[in-house]
Parts: sequence; structure tokens; C-alpha cells
Amino acid sequence: MTVKYYEKLVMRYLLPIITVLFLLPFPAQALEPDEVVVVANSFVDGSVELARYYMKKRGIPRENLVRIKTTKKEFCSRDIYNDEIAEPIRDFLNKKSDQTAIRCLVTMFGVPLRITPHAWTQQGARQIKELQEEREDVQKQLTNLTEEQASQAKALTSRVAFFDSQIEKLKKKDDRAAVDSELTLVLRESYPIKGWVANPYFVSFQKQPSSVRKKDVLFVARLDAPTEKIVRRMIDDGLAVEAIGLDGTVYIDARWPKVDKEKRNTYELYDNSLHKTAEKISSQRKMPLVVNDKQELFQAGEAPDVALYCGWYSVNRYVDAFDWKQGAVGYHIASGECGTLRPGSSKGWCKMMLEDGIAATVGPVGEPYLQAFPPPEIFFGLLIDGYYSLAEVYFLSTPYLSWQMVLIGDPLYRPFNNH
Repeated sequence: MTVKYYEKLVMRYLLPIITVLFLLPFPAQALEPDEVVVVANSFVDGSVELARYYMKKRGIPRENLVRIKTTKKEFCSRDIYNDEIAEPIRDFLNKKSDQTAIRCLVTMFGVPLRITPHAWTQQGARQIKELQEEREDVQKQLTNLTEEQASQAKALTSRVAFFDSQIEKLKKKDDRAAVDSELTLVLRESYPIKGWVANPYFVSFQKQPSSVRKKDVLFVARLDAPTEKIVRRMIDDGLAVEAIGLDGTVYIDARWPKVDKEKRNTYELYDNSLHKTAEKISSQRKMPLVVNDKQELFQAGEAPDVALYCGWYSVNRYVDAFDWKQGAVGYHIASGECGTLRPGSSKGWCKMMLEDGIAATVGPVGEPYLQAFPPPEIFFGLLIDGYYSLAEVYFLSTPYLSWQMVLIGDPLYRPFNNH
């Protein structure tokens, strides 16, 4: 699948929905505690204790705890995922004797975050070798050009770039995924694992053909962070804020002024969604609002009192501009921002925002392509409405399952519930 293909998907599905989204009804029942199952890793100190703490705070039945036994590492192979994570969870869900329908899984601190791709196949290795040889031939032609042949340089350079992109795509091996995104389909024993699966809950796909149905899909959220203390703080913050409602300033970090034209490229489309997010919040929630439409991101000290945030684009380089309010929600649109949540030197936005005080965020474990992010206008529009829980907001706004994205936060959290 090429970048052009992804852009066509965006223009076909996301652009129309941004226009009509809030004219559509969303028949659903708000997520309840007894519809949640919590998954902890018995091999990681603190995982089960944190699960019990969360379940007690939220009134989730004690019997809704699944204790898996799997690697302590943040990543796992596809085989480990199947045998040590998916299978015991699937068995637990299939054996539940009560009549309560389980709609949501919560993966706790200690559950692996991402699935590594399969080892190379002989066919894949041959394809890469052939492309590399062709690239070398073209590169030699480019290097040996005379001044009289300079006009050929542009075409040859483009050809080298083409080979580079094809080699990179083969290396990505699209059976990689976030554990949580894969668990959304744990009730199905068979489905395509190459690339993504269209999410039937996504507002723009609900009337489109899909290889999975809504009843096949579980909501999945993660209560995870660099330390157990941060996870407890996230849980407590959500409950405290629900009692009074989230208050503070909204910060929107676009890259350009709003584009007022019918045809837009993918980047302009998402940038405009940030501007429309600001407009919607301004009209519906009446919260203080700051919009930055310059290339430079918010800098240190420029974003105090943050309740909601969305912006882009600083890859794995968190900019500490924010003073997060208790219960704050936000995400940064960039590649691999949830590649790790463990303590260490990583400057990924998810890890750093959690350390700084945010209560809930979204991010990818690997390159997701821009179109895999929840369009900000949809995500924040549903969030400020106050009816849906965080998990429902996320799954109505995220386009793909069995892919790279992760929701971090209490799935039952409703920051505007009191309104």
C-alpha cells in the first residue's frame, strides 16, 4: 500500500465525516464497571496489586481480573502474544458464566506493549536483495553523470528514492502491532494480521463493509506508565475530576493557519481538524482557548493550566511547555510516541506527558501513518460532549484495529460527566 493509497482513504472517509459528524446519532450505552475486565501480568511486581487497586476504586467485580503469565519485557513475539496473552484472555472471556456482556479490557502496568514482527521470509529477503542491487546500479549512474548529463540527475535521484521507499516498506513487515490494538479482536481466533483492520465503530466506517463486526470488537485501554506511582495517580485523578468536571485551558498546536479550500492534502486536512477542534470547543464548552498556527511548537512556560491538548509535529522530542491540570487529556500527532513507557532516556510524548502529570493520552508504538490517528475534531468533540467514556470516545474516533495505536488512561473516565 502506497502513501497515495492512504491519502485516498483519508479523502474518501475522513473528510466527509468531519463535515457531518455531529449531525449523526450514536446509539450506544455508556460503559459500566461490570462490563470491564482487567488484565495483569503475574510475573511483574505491582501489576496485580495495581489491577486490584483500580478495580476497587471503580467498583469492577473482583472476578473480572485475568492474571496472565508472560514476559516482563515491553515487547513480545507474535507467538508469545498468541500463547501467553491472547489465549488465556480468550479462554477467560469464553468461560464467564454470568450474563454480563464484557465490552472492555484494561491492560495494566507490566503487560507487554508491542508485538515484534515475524522473522524474515526467504521471499522477503530476496525481494530486498533485488531492490538493493537495482538501487546500486542507479546510484552508480547518478554518481558518474557528466556536466552535460546534469538534466538526468532529477530522474535518477527520484528513482533512488523510489527504491529506498520500497525497501523500507518491506522492512517494516506489517504484522507488527500494539498488543492493545491486537486485543481488540481477541474474541476472533482468525483474522488478517498483515496491516490494519477497519474499525467498525469508527464513525465514518459504520456503514462501510468490514472484515469484522462490532460484536467482534472489544474496547481496550491501558493503565500503564513509567512507575506504579504514576498509574495510581492517573486512576485517582480521573475519579477526583469526575466529581467536579475538568477545568482549565485548551491548547491547540497547529502548523499553519486554517486552509479554506475544497481540496486539501492529507496534512492540511488534519491541520484543519485541529482548527475545527478549537472552534467546536469554543462554541460548546466555553473553556479558555489558545491556538498556535505557527511552525514552532509551544515552548517552555507557554502552556500553563492545561486541561486539553492536541498538536504536532515533534518526533520523539517532547517539548516541556505544559503545566497539566489534574485529569488533563491530550495527545501529540507524531510517529512512535508510545514506543516505550518504561523509565529511561526516551523523550517520546506519551511517556513524558505521563511523567509530567497528564491523566490520559493516545499514541502509536511504531509508524502508524498519519491516517491512523483519531481525527482531533472527532475525538475531542465526543469527549467534551460528556456522555461517552474515554474508551467509547477513542473507539468512535480511531480508524483502525490490529495496528499501532494505544489508548492510555482509565477507560471509564468521563472528564465532563458533571455537565
